[in-house]
Amino acid sequence: MRRWLPVAMAGVMTTPVLAADLNVSLEIPRLNVAEYHRPYVAVWIEGADSKVVTNLAVWYEVKKPNAEGTKWLKDIRAWWRKSGRDLKVPVDGVTGATRPAGQHSLTFSSGKGPLASLAPGSYTLIVEAAREVGGRELLRVPFQWPATSAVTAKAQGTHELGALTVTVTP
Repeated sequence: MRRWLPVAMAGVMTTPVLAADLNVSLEIPRLNVAEYHRPYVAVWIEGADSKVVTNLAVWYEVKKPNAEGTKWLKDIRAWWRKSGRDLKVPVDGVTGATRPAGQHSLTFSSGKGPLASLAPGSYTLIVEAAREVGGRELLRVPFQWPATSAVTAKAQGTHELGALTVTVTP
């Protein structure tokens, strides 16, 4: 029996670990307007049934006195109706301050944080942005989880969001 233990352990140690990463790159364009405000942004994943599976990020004005920034979260309408009204913000690891114009990257790993219980299947990553004295925009990018090879999908916003790139790597 003891002779087989090292052989059995060698088999366990060489078994590939099923890990995957979800990388999101999103652009917030700088708008040439008289009164510019940073947008509130929500990033979440929906399953094939269009139900929210997990929230990945929610950016809003966290430093407003008396948590006044949370009052405007309902302007991110689609996210608010599907998930936001049921959240008690702030949510550790999900909520954060608004971001300036520019390119922003988010990386999530399987088995950790919001992807800890993401089962294999078809999903849609959704990004919604709303801006005071501005507009609202929503982008959707379908993806498979986990990926067997690196897969990249893109969407392009027209006013409140710029380029959105979602890359799933095994």
